[in-house]
Amino acid sequence: MPPAPTEADVLSALDGVSAALVEAKASPLIRSRVDRIDRLVRATLPRLAALGLGSADAYAVVATATSYLPEAVAGYLRLPRDWADTRPIDAGRTALMMLVDQLELLGSTMVKVLDAANHSDAAALIAHGRFLEAKFGAPSGGGVLDVSSGTPLPSPSSEGSPQSGSPPSPSTNSLDLE
Repeated sequence: MPPAPTEADVLSALDGVSAALVEAKASPLIRSRVDRIDRLVRATLPRLAALGLGSADAYAVVATATSYLPEAVAGYLRLPRDWADTRPIDAGRTALMMLVDQLELLGSTMVKVLDAANHSDAAALIAHGRFLEAKFGAPSGGGVLDVSSGTPLPSPSSEGSPQSGSPPSPSTNSLDLE
């Protein structure tokens, strides 16, 4: 039984597909879809342990890069371009249309796998936030952050907030530094 592909094998397979597309002067329609799959696989690779190395999702990532994607692209590239792009071969669909459908399926699958890989860390962040809220109370800004300044925004409800123009009430939070 051959050894399982390594991360280097996966990256090499992705590089090979990209090189084949460049060499064949494949259309931007194909290259953009392959580039999307390439980015998703590369983003997922460091997260494979979060999926479980023996999981179906981890297998799908490796198989997509080393088998499914290269075989789909190679099958299309073996055909003469004009024939592949214009001649219906299956239910009125050309080889180009079939390849686009296959690439869309691989891309949407890799999105789901990346989401699954990130889910455990997202769940841990949520659990930690709930722990902190239970320990110290809800954030004063209602949990909404102004990303430009990094400061909490005022709560959307005006209940319990000072009237405009009146000075803010002193904080009862012992962790405030003011």
